[in-house]
Amino acid sequence: MTRRIAVLLCAGYGTRMGSLTAETPKPLLPVAGKPILDYLLEQLLGLEELDAVHLVTNRRYLARFCSWAGPWRRRLDRRELEIHDDGSTTNADRRGAVGDLALVLERAGLPDAALVAAGDNVLRFSLRPFWRAFLDTGENRVLALHEPSAERLRRTGVLELGADDRVLRLHEKPEEPPSNWACPPFYCLARSALDRVRGYLAAGPPDEIGRFIADLARHETVRALRIAGERLDVGSPESYRRADAILRRREVVIPCPHPVAPQARSGEIK
Repeated sequence: MTRRIAVLLCAGYGTRMGSLTAETPKPLLPVAGKPILDYLLEQLLGLEELDAVHLVTNRRYLARFCSWAGPWRRRLDRRELEIHDDGSTTNADRRGAVGDLALVLERAGLPDAALVAAGDNVLRFSLRPFWRAFLDTGENRVLALHEPSAERLRRTGVLELGADDRVLRLHEKPEEPPSNWACPPFYCLARSALDRVRGYLAAGPPDEIGRFIADLARHETVRALRIAGERLDVGSPESYRRADAILRRREVVIPCPHPVAPQARSGEIK
């Protein structure tokens, strides 16, 4: 029986958020009246053929996530919602995103596919086309969001794409962005990709999830789905206040964005 899960990476300590995360993990900070993470869970509820959600956090915030999970377990109906403690207690001894992914795969067993996502982003477009493209092809998938600001591109992953939107390279926080296609931390990974996680860690490269995807693209096909949509990344007190202000006056998911057609691909950095 095919098993597909979501893995939510929520073990960071939110050090750039200052006093806001002294007691509350960043994914549970309220934005427009509800936790940031709730927006993602509401999207996951609408994804067909998703069997379970596994969230990994650190020991410091474990109790807060366990309390948050109670009401959600009732809403998820037959789907599981599991909270995993990665054992870290400070930012200095954290396992890192790939280490946390490996922990979930070890405890939950290797699934046939996984949607791997950070828990501190709000997507203002539906994840359904992204998930559907993955289910239909079985190929590893990443999101590509058009970002006109070079300053913002320097703070995120940036894609270098080839024919048929195959990922040639994923550049993490490049000083000179090779394109205007930002790659937020939302990835659909096939079983063969998940099977590479342990070996990647054993080789000792940087333990950042974007760098794992960059390494994966050198060994397997990874394709981008270009979406005309907005992501609210809560990475600082300023971006937190901006997200709160936006969602208080506008609807969360904008119904119109679709995958970008080839003829509409314009404005890339040359």
